[in-house]
Amino acid sequence: MGQADGRDEERPVHRVTVAAFRICRYPVTNAHWEEFRKAAGREKLAYAHETAPAASVNWYDAAAFCKWLSGLWPVHVRLPTEAEWEFAARGGVEQQSYPWGPEARHYEVSRWRDGPEPVGHDEANGFGLFDMCQNVHEWCSDWYDPGYYAISPAENPGGPEHGKRRSSRGGAWRHHIKCSRCAARSSIPPEFRYADYGFRVAADG
Repeated sequence: MGQADGRDEERPVHRVTVAAFRICRYPVTNAHWEEFRKAAGREKLAYAHETAPAASVNWYDAAAFCKWLSGLWPVHVRLPTEAEWEFAARGGVEQQSYPWGPEARHYEVSRWRDGPEPVGHDEANGFGLFDMCQNVHEWCSDWYDPGYYAISPAENPGGPEHGKRRSSRGGAWRHHIKCSRCAARSSIPPEFRYADYGFRVAADG
């Protein structure tokens, strides 16, 4: 995990082992959110595309969606940890800066003008996962600590026990630079809702 020439919170680079897990190929979409909203009496999101990521959801919204989906699927659905997310984003290649390779992409200015795009617009990474470092920031289960890597356990790190901000990963449509590196970390308070924040679900293997 991490990147030697990255930001302070991405260092030190350290090796961790994660247990087998499952993660969805796409972020949760507006169509998925509509099913949850109707079943759970949640508020309707403003969106243009049913197949675009459900955005403007806070961490508690995402956790509630996971709990609801756990009642429908034969697995315990949850948000991925930061370690799981980074492992998944790299697509099976260690220390690769982006899911698609070592160099950043420069997209045409016509993309992402008013919101996230439908999922799966670009090719999948080596694990068959789409949009891992672009479109929307994705909530992780961990509390955020910029110094956590210095004390992170070597097996199944799950983040600090307490905190004021929740971790998130991935680039977002609202940024000037639309995609992020696999190692890039971000965070906001769990009650915040931003138009470039969404999530994808995971489960134990």
